[in-house]
Amino acid sequence: MNEIILNWNDYTEAAVKAASEGIVMLENKGRVLPLKKGSRVALFGRMQTHYYKSGTGSGGMVNVNHVTDIREGLNDCPDITLDAELMDIYDKWDEQNPLDAGLGWGKEAWSQAEMPVSSELAETLASRNDAAIILIARTAGEDRDNSAEKGAYYLSDTEEEVLDTVSKAFTNTIVLLNVGNIIDMSFAQKYDIKSVLYVWQAGMIGGISVARVLSGKVNPSGCLPDTIAKSLDDYASNANFCKDIHEDIYQDDIFVGYRYFSTFDLKAVLYPFGAGLSYTDFELTDTDFKFENDVVTVNVTVKNIGDISGKKAVMLYCKAPDGKLSKPSRVLVGFAKTGEITESGEQKLTINAPVRRFASFDDDCRTGLGTTGFVLEKGVYEFFLGSDFISAEPVGSFELGDSRLVEEVACAMAPTKAFKRLVAIPNGDGTYSKGEEDTPLRTVDYLESRMERVAPEIPQTGDKGIKLADVKHGKNTMDEFIAQLTDEDLCLIIRGEGMGSPKVTIGTAAAFGGVTKELKAMGVPTLCCTDGPSGMRLDSGKKAFSLPNGTCLASTFNVDIVEELYTYLGVEMLSNKIDALLGPGINIHRHPLNGRNFEYFSEDPLLTGLMAVAQVKALEKSGVTPVIKHFCANNRETHRREMSSTVSSRALREIYLPAFEIAIREGGCRCLMTSYNRINDIYSANHYDQNTMVLREQWGFTGLVMTDWWAFINKEVTLAEKYSLEDHSVMARSQNDVYMVCTSVEKENLLEADTYKELTEGDGSNITRAELQRNARNILNFAMNTPAMDRVEGKEVKIEHIDSPFKDDDVVVDSDVFYDLDDEVTIECNVKTARGQDFVFGITSKNAGYIGLEFTGYSNLGELAQIPMTLYVTSIPFAVVTWNGTNGEAVSKTVECMMYSKNCVFRAHFQSGGVSIKTLKVKYLRPFEGMEGQPE
Repeated sequence: MNEIILNWNDYTEAAVKAASEGIVMLENKGRVLPLKKGSRVALFGRMQTHYYKSGTGSGGMVNVNHVTDIREGLNDCPDITLDAELMDIYDKWDEQNPLDAGLGWGKEAWSQAEMPVSSELAETLASRNDAAIILIARTAGEDRDNSAEKGAYYLSDTEEEVLDTVSKAFTNTIVLLNVGNIIDMSFAQKYDIKSVLYVWQAGMIGGISVARVLSGKVNPSGCLPDTIAKSLDDYASNANFCKDIHEDIYQDDIFVGYRYFSTFDLKAVLYPFGAGLSYTDFELTDTDFKFENDVVTVNVTVKNIGDISGKKAVMLYCKAPDGKLSKPSRVLVGFAKTGEITESGEQKLTINAPVRRFASFDDDCRTGLGTTGFVLEKGVYEFFLGSDFISAEPVGSFELGDSRLVEEVACAMAPTKAFKRLVAIPNGDGTYSKGEEDTPLRTVDYLESRMERVAPEIPQTGDKGIKLADVKHGKNTMDEFIAQLTDEDLCLIIRGEGMGSPKVTIGTAAAFGGVTKELKAMGVPTLCCTDGPSGMRLDSGKKAFSLPNGTCLASTFNVDIVEELYTYLGVEMLSNKIDALLGPGINIHRHPLNGRNFEYFSEDPLLTGLMAVAQVKALEKSGVTPVIKHFCANNRETHRREMSSTVSSRALREIYLPAFEIAIREGGCRCLMTSYNRINDIYSANHYDQNTMVLREQWGFTGLVMTDWWAFINKEVTLAEKYSLEDHSVMARSQNDVYMVCTSVEKENLLEADTYKELTEGDGSNITRAELQRNARNILNFAMNTPAMDRVEGKEVKIEHIDSPFKDDDVVVDSDVFYDLDDEVTIECNVKTARGQDFVFGITSKNAGYIGLEFTGYSNLGELAQIPMTLYVTSIPFAVVTWNGTNGEAVSKTVECMMYSKNCVFRAHFQSGGVSIKTLKVKYLRPFEGMEGQPE
């Protein structure tokens, strides 16, 4: 058995390095930072002890035993002394003003109530401290977009008052933003604030990274992955973001983020994409520009001309010539980052930009090249080098005498609904006016000719005793193996089972692949996947490392440091028998209020794509794989399952698809998740143009595609059409391979979806046997190259853990803690609780639906004692039950909840001890219609 060592000290240090490098300093007037050794600091903000390690939803539900908050990080720094009296004041106020934790999926508060600060207290603190640090914290997440209101995107009234009071009392005021996404920044100019830093949501080690940067142990080198405008109304996408329940019309087209501001409205920019200050200064010298073999290459020397060592990110932008296609004034085409450069030191960087990165997509043949595809129009291509898109300076150019086709690409995924899109009209002086044009509509329905792209049906032979391992080792062909699969096998292999399937690691998102007894008997491994982009979500309560979120990592502009971090995650996945991680999320930050932006990387597709490549390469070192998501145009959370992203083929090709293409073509990604939303009225789960024409035919993807959890499907293409969760035939027809998820996947569940009936009784318009064999091939090829396959063959890798932070208090959950529920079951618990203790149990029911939980227990404490018990189902809090002291008498507490799957892991968490749970009675109450919540 092979052995791999996972050193958690190295893992932690890699996370701290990435988080520190992702911190973006936007202001540092008078060089207030770094704090001098021995500085006395007053730390304001009630969230100093309640650090947001991530946003909410599936991407943030990582169980940890400890989160290093801002206060702890600074307290552990020997060079900084926090004001003890102020900390005590906050602690007492915090006790009297409990956090609003929210109950249920998507019900969390965006922020918490802030403690008011009087001018008298501020002045007293200012008299004995050198600086004030004010912490502002926000969260948002899945199924919960941010909101353009106070306490969300804007500061609350109390936060404004604290900023005003403290900045008037202190000479040096520093603001830290513990957020997953950009917020309104007007306060930075409104008050006398010396320094502002986005410290993001950096996982369980966030406070350590903050302390390192503030103390000067690390010189900040992060850069904004988004443009911060003066007003929400300044964003081109704001005019139609969440204005309609059923549809977002992408009239902003290719003009997203800095592409829009560089072209139309520089004055609206408060902090540009790429902005980020350092404690030192750098100079770019000895630049060399050349264009050869369809690649622009820029060599540059970065020199540290300050007195502190540091790192520097350098970006290369392109301005393409005006032509028949409207174009933005700046497009990021490459970037690189130095290592640590000492005082007066220097380092050479090389940035390469293939022409495809600055080619434009012609979606109606207007350039006269006879086809749709990526083109370079004739004229001068100018390039700019620097950091942010505004200050970057000219570095070189080349001229094309004639327009040329870079890559012929069929115009798939085009809209059918007429709408106007934004274009740039040249004013003749280098500036542009806004115009609009009709968006080109779909002219070809590729679904009609789908059978031309399907291999012939493989004649079925019945079971010949061929195992999947025989295919892997060359003894038999994949065709010979697939020939053994019955129609029932073909219809069931395209289903995943979850959530919390006991067939794989307990408390994970799904089992897929060898999910039936018959498939497993043929040597098909049962694969395990779980959330999410920022660490493993294990609903059993088992602990895992909580990593910095996507926006923080993108801010590093350092693919090497991200790859290093995720290499450790890959080993951690192996240790937990998890084959696929549901992430990274690589949707675009189209609008600042998208609740899930914290999971995603940037408003720029190149930065997003290259960050994804780093994570793909890192995880694949351990044989595990990321599942890049959500494919595609999933750029809001509000009514995400009903809405359609109405968008041009050009905007898809230049903004919303490139990150996926980069992750596949440059990173070798082999697994992908489609999104909930419709794209131009067709659900992503069954979008043939997307899942076959673009992904498979044009990009050459040969891997596995899965739906998002309980995805909607539509056979027709109208917004009024009712969706379905059972039309797996048209999902498979589109070459989406696995429906996630079904409550149970065995032969007795065969008719719970339409596939078998369509296959055996249908006319072939919805599905054919050859198409299902193709899906099976995709799944089997993927499964054959996973750690699960190694486990089938007895080649499991052993992981030796060194200094795991979870070794002493981790939850062990095996399949024997699942209790079968027919109508009612009573569990003998005999649990004596202690502070912070978890009681974990699993329930397997015949059906999903509502259940009742009746806890019976007693406490020897007096009647005034209060012992809160928070109840979770698949890591989602659904109720808080408070036990009082019972003087030893048994009492019962009853609560009702929903089981989203037939297998669910429950957890009772006790904030304090003192109650003994004797029994738990679980009763099935009633079924419910539809599936809600719990999505990926």
